[in-house]
Amino acid sequence: MNAASTYPPSWYADSAAPLQEQPALRGSIDDADVCILGAGYTGLSAALELAEAGYRVVVLEAERIGWGASGRNGGQAIVGYGCEQSTLEDLLGHDAARTLFGLSREGMDLLRARIARHRIECDWRDGHAHVPVKPRQERALRAGIVEMAQKYDYPLRWWDRRRLRDELESDRYLGAVYDPASGHLHPLEYAFGLARAALAAGVRIFERSPVVELVRGARPRLRTPQGEVAADFAVLAGNAWLRGVAPELESRVMPVGTYIAATAPLGVERARALIRNDMAVADVNWALDYFRLSRDHRLLFGGRASYSSWPPPNLRGVMRRRIHNVFPQLDDMPIEYLWGGYVDISLNRAPHWGRLAPNVYFAQGFSGHGVASTGLAGRLIAEAIRGQSERLDLFAKIPHAPFPGGRALRTPLLVLAMAWYKLRDALW
Repeated sequence: MNAASTYPPSWYADSAAPLQEQPALRGSIDDADVCILGAGYTGLSAALELAEAGYRVVVLEAERIGWGASGRNGGQAIVGYGCEQSTLEDLLGHDAARTLFGLSREGMDLLRARIARHRIECDWRDGHAHVPVKPRQERALRAGIVEMAQKYDYPLRWWDRRRLRDELESDRYLGAVYDPASGHLHPLEYAFGLARAALAAGVRIFERSPVVELVRGARPRLRTPQGEVAADFAVLAGNAWLRGVAPELESRVMPVGTYIAATAPLGVERARALIRNDMAVADVNWALDYFRLSRDHRLLFGGRASYSSWPPPNLRGVMRRRIHNVFPQLDDMPIEYLWGGYVDISLNRAPHWGRLAPNVYFAQGFSGHGVASTGLAGRLIAEAIRGQSERLDLFAKIPHAPFPGGRALRTPLLVLAMAWYKLRDALW
């Protein structure tokens, strides 16, 4: 049985090698050192780090391993965070921002190392390009290359329009910032690989076991409909899917829907003609497009964010138009898969990691840049549980305000704000 029968429909679910389903939690467990909510990248990363250090770890997953953003995302692994480095400089100063950027590079190194060490077959490919549509975006990206080299010792390459055209069969973009250290992968297969490594290290994972209550105290307890786990430490790694377990966290992230279309297979020659070097690509509009090729030579094309709980109307038609804007030569190519999921964005787009209590940790607010940074979050939380909290404490210093408007008005207010940014992208 492949993942397609128990996961939201997607090309990822249809193409992933099967992973044995884990049991649901029934009864009580009181011998755990750490209990983790969420079997996505963050939770599995923390579980793996802790189990390899000798801790007894239990993971509770409401649905299936990698069921949320970890198994549905665009697959683009990018150095950095969801916010600009200038945001981190404004919030914490240059020295702290430089340290945080160095940690993001460590997160990318960790991703690659885990793929190699655990032999995770997830179609890793090197290379990522950020591409401008407007002249003001080109100016900002070119200035950013200089800043990243001077302030952060991070080399990026500027490709002019002609150089980009050598790799990308599209006339839409004015050039590209190319980063050979970033790349892309099959998200669900990477989640499965982390889970296999964690299980082999002794982690107990329970699927279809939604946490309905966190009971805080000397030994926090995570309760499910049919059981509970008491542990010395709890980790909340549910991101956009906490569902009332920690309201003070949920008020500081907004679940934003994003969508991906997969074309029918293009064939080797036609696919490689689109993206010759097999890199991932993302534009820099506020409501961005992002795309790459799959191993079976489809175009995987993402975009069209939704700030309500409902998919946009005529989503298939909208995605076809967005693909046409980039690759008009694909007008004859049908969309075979179309799926979506939630990205958890913070108000300032910076990562929101830290602790709710001395023995309750969390990580959220990846803001669309979670493929690499989730692994880093899991590692830093594991370090803190082991008594070395300095690196996690730096993230905990980033201030995070709740979204304005409370539960009733925060979505309408965000929709208005996003309408302004989309208008700006369209007009200048």
